[in-house]
This record gives sequence, structure tokens and C-alpha cells, in this order.
Amino acid sequence: MPEGDTVWRVARRLREALAGRPLTRCDLRTPRLATVDLTGREVLDVVPRGKHLLTRFEGGLTLHSHLRMDGAWQIYAPAERWRGGPAHQIRAILGTTAHTAVGYRLPVLDLLRTPDESRVVGHLGPDLLGPDWDPAQALGRLLSAPERPLGEALLDQRNLAGIGNVYRCELCFLLRASPWTPVGRLPRPERVPALAKKLLEANKHRPARATTPWGQRPDPFGGRGAARSDRRLWVYGRAGRSCLRCGTAIRSADEDPASGERVTYWCPACQPDRPDAPPTD
Repeated sequence: MPEGDTVWRVARRLREALAGRPLTRCDLRTPRLATVDLTGREVLDVVPRGKHLLTRFEGGLTLHSHLRMDGAWQIYAPAERWRGGPAHQIRAILGTTAHTAVGYRLPVLDLLRTPDESRVVGHLGPDLLGPDWDPAQALGRLLSAPERPLGEALLDQRNLAGIGNVYRCELCFLLRASPWTPVGRLPRPERVPALAKKLLEANKHRPARATTPWGQRPDPFGGRGAARSDRRLWVYGRAGRSCLRCGTAIRSADEDPASGERVTYWCPACQPDRPDAPPTD
């Protein structure tokens, strides 16, 4: 599932392609919106909110979309061939004289009045990449359920908006805490929102996410080296490989065997069950 930094980049591309121009084409391919035509309305802005996208039009209307696991917005020039998937996967087409934005496999697509945006995003906590970011409020929400496992609390968008499974695993590693450690047992819980903010800010301009020092350095091989790509992240996707900090084999656990969508990765040596225990590296 795309995380906050990815959604931030999608919003920026959509804004650059569409904002300030009237639509010359509008095709919303969902049953509830099939008769809606926004042609002629100017696109005012495209705003990311956690993992949600809000495309605002003149006349006080907002198109709300969410990418979930497989959704994508692609931008095409007028004569460019569309390559985002087969035609039956297209859920939205927003075109201007300069560009066409095509939404593929969008599981969420709603049209609402702009003043009513809180109906779809009002439940979210402070946005890690948004103007409403408030670390004190995010910390207060995290600590409101002190017995909740850290990994679970990080994924709850009502606490702080924008963290998905990759950042969940990477944050727990950098905090040297097991994902199953209760939030209230963290020795310095104020580090959680501060570190989450730092990671997403550092990656919002990067097409290839990196949380390690090696992944953040310039690549003399143009990003094609296997060793470099294997060292972009500390634990996520590295089950069975050596921990980049201590050499212990990274472990993984499927928290939802039925779907296989959410796998936890952690280093059993660097992330003790007691976060105040000394690391073993």
C-alpha cells in the first residue's frame, strides 16, 4: 500500500499537471459517479491527506480518491500512449489541454462538497507531511492506549497519518523496540512522532525510499547496483538476510495469513521485547 510520502508525490504530480486549468474531459467510471461531468470546471488544487487524495474543483467540489494496495494515478501528455493497465481497470479520467490524469484500480472514488471533506478525512490524526502536523497531538494519541502494541499503533491513521507497513517496520527497528512492545513501555515515546516525521520528510522527494545511511548516499552506479538496493532499508523485505547493524538474521511474521498483505519484519537482537534492555550487538 502506498504510504504518505508516495501519496505526497502523487498529489504533487497531479497538481503540476492539472491545477489552474479547466477540464476538457471528465470520465468517472464508477456506478455512483457515472453521470457526473466536471468538464469546464477549473482544477484548483490537489491535496494529500495521509494516504488520501483530495482534488478540488471550482464550484466547491472535491474528488476524493484512495490508492489502497493497487491504485495509481498516471499522467500523460496529449499524444502519449496510456500504459497504466487495461482499459477495464480505469476508474477516472481527468483531462486538460496539457495533460490527462488517468486513475487505475482506484478502490475509493467519491465526489463531495469541499466544505464536507472532513467527512472522509476528519478522523485522521496529524498528517506527517501536512500543514496540520502537531507532534504533541500525535504523541498524545499514541499514548492514549498505552497497552497497544507499537506496530499496531503506528498503522492506526487516527494517531498519525501517513505511516504504512514499510515505515512501521523501519521505525520499530530505529527505535530498537519490538513491534509488539506496548507503547506505554517505550522509554522515550516522544521519539516516535519525531522520527516518523524525519523519515517521511527525507523520502518525500525520493523515488526509491531509503532509511539507512547507505541508501541515502549518492550512487555512483545510478542506483542499479544490487548491493545498494539491498541496503536501502534496515529490515523491511529482508527476512533471512543479515541485519545491517548486528548481523543477526532478520525475521518475519505474517500477521494476516488470509490476505498476506501485512508482514512484520524485525531483528530479534536489535529489537528486544523490552525496549529498555541493552541491545545485543
